Amino acid sequence: MSDFFSIDDIRIREDELFFVLGPCVIENEEITLKIAELVKQIADEIDIPVIFKASFDKANRSSIKSFRGPGIDKGLKILKRVKKEFEMPVLSDIHEPWQADVVSEVLSVIQIPAFLCRQTDLLLAAGKTGRVINVKKGQFMSPEDMFLVRDKIESTGNKKIMLTERGTFFGYRNLVVDFRNIPIMKKTGFPVIIDATHSVQRPTATGSVSGGDPQFIPLIASSGVVSGANGVFIEVHPNPSEALSDGSNSMNIKNLKILLIKLKRLYNINL
Repeated sequence: MSDFFSIDDIRIREDELFFVLGPCVIENEEITLKIAELVKQIADEIDIPVIFKASFDKANRSSIKSFRGPGIDKGLKILKRVKKEFEMPVLSDIHEPWQADVVSEVLSVIQIPAFLCRQTDLLLAAGKTGRVINVKKGQFMSPEDMFLVRDKIESTGNKKIMLTERGTFFGYRNLVVDFRNIPIMKKTGFPVIIDATHSVQRPTATGSVSGGDPQFIPLIASSGVVSGANGVFIEVHPNPSEALSDGSNSMNIKNLKILLIKLKRLYNINL
């Protein structure tokens, strides 16, 4: 089986499941480093490739009162420390084209949020950095639409692309995953990730902030792997009830290792 491309020292391959793990947002340096340390420990113990994820700015929060993160300058400094101290690739989101060149000096993977996945200038700016680009499929998009997203990034000469399934709106305040989307998006020729935590989100279900059904995270992750996903995206936190963003659809990190072992076995069966 062939490799897709490298993310720092990690080879993204058809015959090995990879993971994107970390908190929704950088709350502060201390807790981010603590989560990174726990993620790295688990990754080493069960021998899995991991990309560490944390957002420096959540510019798409529903409420003006919601915590957004430390911002690009402080956030990148923290992610740079994670990358150096724990030797893990790092991923974060951008929301505006000008941010692409700035973050490319630190990030291993530039992520395009689902709500912005059709923004041509943003996709082109990200593609031109030469970094690996992960695009989340919009909740309003069909899997076939992601071929057009691929084409925009490829037009820059960048062929290091990942696509992420994170659920589709079916009515208000609810997301549903159509697992047919995974094999359809794999026809783009690039790896596909199942986002098992945003898929259980219930947008603005508690009023000004999102709710969620975290008990279904293992089900979504397992079903995604069985459906052919190359990677699994899981937001984790030591205490989800106290997380400053998306705690209601995050997984408690103490339960993470058991799930990752199961997913690794499922992927091996699927080969």
